[in-house]
Order: sequence, then C-alpha cells, then structure tokens
Amino acid sequence: MKTALVIRHIAFEDLGSFAEPLAEAGYRIHYVEAGMQNIPAEAAEADLLIVLGGPIGVYQTEDYPFLAQEAALLRARLGRDAPTLGVCLGCQLMAAALGARVYPGGAGKEIGFAPITLTEAGRDSALAALVEPEADVLHWHGDTFDLPEQAALLASSALYPHQAFAMGRRGLALQFHPEAEKDSLERWFIGHTAELSSAGVSIAGLRAAAATKAPGLQERSRRFIARWLAEIAK
Repeated sequence: MKTALVIRHIAFEDLGSFAEPLAEAGYRIHYVEAGMQNIPAEAAEADLLIVLGGPIGVYQTEDYPFLAQEAALLRARLGRDAPTLGVCLGCQLMAAALGARVYPGGAGKEIGFAPITLTEAGRDSALAALVEPEADVLHWHGDTFDLPEQAALLASSALYPHQAFAMGRRGLALQFHPEAEKDSLERWFIGHTAELSSAGVSIAGLRAAAATKAPGLQERSRRFIARWLAEIAK
C-alpha cells in the first residue's frame, strides 16, 4: 500500500474531503503533528507528502523552528519532482522552499467563500474539476507569496494573484482550502475566533455562507483530488 505522509499544524485543519479519495486511491494516511513530533526520515521517500495549513507564518522560524525543517523537506522533494501537495501554509512553505518571498498580504486577510479564476495552465490541470460548475472556494489567509521561478501559475483571486501553482509534474500548491468540510467548519470558527474578530469577519455570516457553499465545494474537491492523484500516478 502507498503512504501519504501528512504534516498537520493544528488539529482541526486535517485532510477533510481529501481523505476518502486518498484511501480509494490506495494510500495509507499517516499524520505527523508539527511541533509535537519529529518529521520521520521516511518522509523524504513517502509516496506522497501533503503539508496542511495553520495560523502561523513561514517567516516565524525563530518561534517555530520546525518550519525550516518542513521547508528543507519540501525543497528536496520538489527538486526531484516527488508527489507533493501544499495547502495554505503548506503552499507558502513550498514557495519559500523554492526561493520565493512570503509576506503579509497588502490587501488584508482573505477569509470566506469567493471565486478563483484559472489560468490557461490551470484549466488544463486537475483544478478544472474544482471550478465546475462554480468557482467559489474557501479562502483563509493573511499572507501571500511571490511566484517561484519555473513554477506555473494556475489560479488567482480578486484580492491575490497567486492562489495556486504547479512545480514540475507532481508538485501542487494551493493558497485556498478546498479540503474543508461543512461539518468540520464549526471547529474552525471556534479555533480561529481571535483571527476572525481582528479581521472583522462575521462568524454568523461565514456560517451561513458555509451552509450553501461548502457542500458543493466538498463534492468538487473530491473530484479534483481524485483527478490529481490519477495524474501524478502516470
């Protein structure tokens, strides 16, 4: 059985809607809790590495030294085109690992359901399954990044032009959260209450948007990740 090693930074930001398609594709899922567990040596050779999100910044390595270890792992895997997926913080870590700048976004925090627009390369990628029949995804970030050299830009949003990129055939970075499921989002509302309050985001409004947007996103997300897993297996 193939192994998907998943680095998780905060307990409630897990694989969500990605979990079932991963199991159906023959992956055994193994979580590593960032800051609590050392990254195992076998991470470098895992069939798939997924680095999830979290409420910290790539540049906070003095406070969170494990971030430098994650970046080094990502740099090594991306250098040999090993299957690698980064979500939100994971996306930013991939950008940093490739030498790009990660920094607080000038347009402020992007939190809530809003559309992404795919580039031509994005329309030719597995992300096409994520925006059909609608393009709304869950955004939840304050930082952004410069596009790494040799990376292919796949998606943009109204606030931030760099929302997804591909590196090689098997490296994929997503600034947004396609994996978040409706039934688990209440944990996000509780766990991120300080961030939501400081950003002036209405939890009631976000909950209402999730009720209408999250179920469709969940189904599209499953189709997207299944297609991507099939593509990287070729």
